[in-house]
Amino acid sequence: MLELVNISNAGCDIENLLQNKTEALHEFIQRYGLDGIEFMLCAPWDRAMYPPTYIKGVHLLFWPSWLDFWRGDKAALLAEFGTEENIRAYYGSLDVDDWVESWKENLRQAATCRPQYLVFHVAHNVTSEMYTREFAHTDEEVIEGTIELVNEIADEIPQGVRLLFENLWWPGLTFQKPQLAGALLERVSHADTGFMLDVGHLMNTNADLTSEEDGARYVKEIYRNLGELGKRIYGVHLHQSLSGSYTKRMMEEHAGEHRSLSWQEAMEYVLQVDRHQPFQTDAARRIVDLICPDYLVHEFIQRSRTDWEEKLQTQQEALRNTIS
Repeated sequence: MLELVNISNAGCDIENLLQNKTEALHEFIQRYGLDGIEFMLCAPWDRAMYPPTYIKGVHLLFWPSWLDFWRGDKAALLAEFGTEENIRAYYGSLDVDDWVESWKENLRQAATCRPQYLVFHVAHNVTSEMYTREFAHTDEEVIEGTIELVNEIADEIPQGVRLLFENLWWPGLTFQKPQLAGALLERVSHADTGFMLDVGHLMNTNADLTSEEDGARYVKEIYRNLGELGKRIYGVHLHQSLSGSYTKRMMEEHAGEHRSLSWQEAMEYVLQVDRHQPFQTDAARRIVDLICPDYLVHEFIQRSRTDWEEKLQTQQEALRNTIS
């Protein structure tokens, strides 16, 4: 099993995490006994800052709201974004073909890193649904759209690289319906596929969880329900999120409200729900021992180098004597 951390080459990560030092990533990986990184490409790749030998996986770019654009539902897009200019700003174009080309270009960039795997988010939501959780689209519709999109761009995925589908708590891949997870693997044209189980995202599907122990039991329940499909979980994004009380409160406070949120409102909500906190108990060990993934990614929202180190140290302590 490879033990990794997540990082991007966005300016904020270069400044806040690597402190603009070329040798910083190497020193960090060596200090904490890591095998490398799961990388997100947000800018041209500086190979000196992010040595290729450390890049084991690439997390593809994503648009949280995309299904209406893919389907050409202009009324739904205008209801969410307000104007054509806002739509263009979000997708980079009003033409779906241009957006698909953006996906292909991201895949071509990822291929230059020679990763072992790629991560693809399988979810869709619009901001007007966030507070209420009253969704216009079903899991089935999002899975179907994902299969169509992946098959459109699959020729750009290098052979021998695994495509791992990641779960979220919005409509799409939530692992609540094993048959949909199975359909995703069966119907995409890329030969080597599987799942990246995001533990925090899975915990966000159950607002009744109140402890890490609850979270570990819930992961075990979902994993057992997947049956043979559970063997196709090749990677784990390890972090915990106990935000059920907040989710319930927001649903109550905003019942019947369907306004689109500003970027700031949406980000504040997502960060309150999807907390990316480190595990502090042996619940982490039991999750990893249950799944035995090929890739274990300590995935956090790192606000500074100190914050990153503290979170990693905390979670590694919870996993003590389990990494092999």
